[in-house]
Amino acid sequence: MNFTRWSARLPGTQRRAAARDDRSSVPPARAEYARPEAGPRPPDDDLHAEVPRPGGSAVEELSAGEILGQLPALVALVYGPDHRIAYVNDAYTAAFGPRPTGAPAAEAMPELDELSLFPLMDQVLRSGTPRTVKSRKVRNGSSYTVTCTPVHRDATGAGEARDGGPRTPRRTGRDRSGAPAGERGVLVYAADVTDHAEAAERLRTSERRHRETAVTLQRSLLPQELEQPDDLRIAATYQPGGTDAAVGGDWYDVITLGAGRTALVIGDVMGRGVRAAAVMGQLRTAVRAYARLDLPPHEVLQLLDGLAAEIDASQIATCAYAVHDPNEGRLVYSSAGHLPILVCTEDGTVHRAEDPTGPPLGTGGWIHTSGTIPLPPGSTAVLYTDGLVERRSEDIDEGVAALGRALSGAKGSPQVVCDRLIRSLGVTAEHDDDVAVLVVQHPARTGANAELFHNASLDLLGGIEAAPRARAFASGVLTSWRFPVELCDLGVLAAGELVANSLKHGTPPMRLGLRRTDRRLIIEVTDGDDHLPRRRRAEPADESGRGISIVATIATAWGSRRTPGGGKAVWCEFALPH
Repeated sequence: MNFTRWSARLPGTQRRAAARDDRSSVPPARAEYARPEAGPRPPDDDLHAEVPRPGGSAVEELSAGEILGQLPALVALVYGPDHRIAYVNDAYTAAFGPRPTGAPAAEAMPELDELSLFPLMDQVLRSGTPRTVKSRKVRNGSSYTVTCTPVHRDATGAGEARDGGPRTPRRTGRDRSGAPAGERGVLVYAADVTDHAEAAERLRTSERRHRETAVTLQRSLLPQELEQPDDLRIAATYQPGGTDAAVGGDWYDVITLGAGRTALVIGDVMGRGVRAAAVMGQLRTAVRAYARLDLPPHEVLQLLDGLAAEIDASQIATCAYAVHDPNEGRLVYSSAGHLPILVCTEDGTVHRAEDPTGPPLGTGGWIHTSGTIPLPPGSTAVLYTDGLVERRSEDIDEGVAALGRALSGAKGSPQVVCDRLIRSLGVTAEHDDDVAVLVVQHPARTGANAELFHNASLDLLGGIEAAPRARAFASGVLTSWRFPVELCDLGVLAAGELVANSLKHGTPPMRLGLRRTDRRLIIEVTDGDDHLPRRRRAEPADESGRGISIVATIATAWGSRRTPGGGKAVWCEFALPH
């Protein structure tokens, strides 16, 4: 049987490799051609018969047995539906020992069962199509990649490939292995890939550890507990990508700014791994620092844009920064290349924040602007990263639209809404990207709960007489809210100092605002001058300069900010007794 016989269905690459090996290591076929000494001899004379061809090369004159016997890969030839053994090469014998010719492979070749090859060999016999299985491990610890190729012997005893390959007339009947003429067989070709498998496993282990490190770093840099403002209910979820996905730099944050105002942040560093998580941590820390300045959203992003370029010019990040003021019932926001905020009103209508949107952070040269979107009582806002809505098979706008539909029907607490949105968008543990979701609810309060939230305000008109009028107004309001006497006195004192400071240093229009929540009392004075007060140490001989120091001493917190229309707001707050 020559090389075009039983081995005619060897994959082309393997045939060429075998030919190259024999051309370099085997002398040209002559009468004195020497057989290989190692390994058992195949019982079928056909495996060693040489059929000269006119003008044929030395390789063409070699027998299949000579070539297969010298291959480093394991080769076995079986025939019939019960896969009786016809031939094993030297490499196979060295790995698993000799195998009796004519015996069923199920009894004599347990290693094939360990590799789960028998169903595959049955399929190859039925279909006549080669099949390959990737790395499989056997008891001796070796791993093999196995190819099963159909071979066929016709009624004349000639080997024929199913694709019409050449045949050589031989004798009929049965060969010494017991294989009848016309019987179909399977050539099993197993390449030892143990070293490759071990290297791949080491690489997977390294990648797994790297990913676990990145996930741990990522989670440690996210808020461990979200701040809960008085007027909002907030929940967030972060889910890393599946084991095959590198962890990104998604983050979120909730920052209480004082006077009942709250900053909401969502961002995504476009890199992957530990470096992206580290950049994310630096950006999140910077956002918290800039937020304490109580700047408009677009100014915060403007500062963050310059910092992002300094941290790492190769890392680009998107970010949306929004501020909620309970007195205004809306979100003032700015976006640096991030996806739009969605707001669902109480009746299920979903609104999408459009412009303004600038380029991602770190690009530089762009002046960001702020926009607004209503957030009335009973509404829910969702801020998210692209992992929630982006799919390779569809446009990202379709994903945002799907999120809007899911948000419209999502009811319950903020955490419940988070979970439902993730399920509705098909995010699983094997998702191919990180997902961060921040859900913000502005509850509609009724009944006894509504009695815990009140607002009162007074326009400050006239000159110095406005100060006693403001103190009288504050006293009456705080008493009507049934605060303890001590808290009423502190509130009146703080209101008087803030109004006096505004009358001296500010310009009209001036306004005193009082607000109570279930947890704190907030006092705020606005005027038309944008010069922000600061706390300073007054000397004993100074007749002024002690107002802000007094407020800072008696209040739980105080602060100031510039207002969008020009001017400023100075505020303080007192924590209510439980």
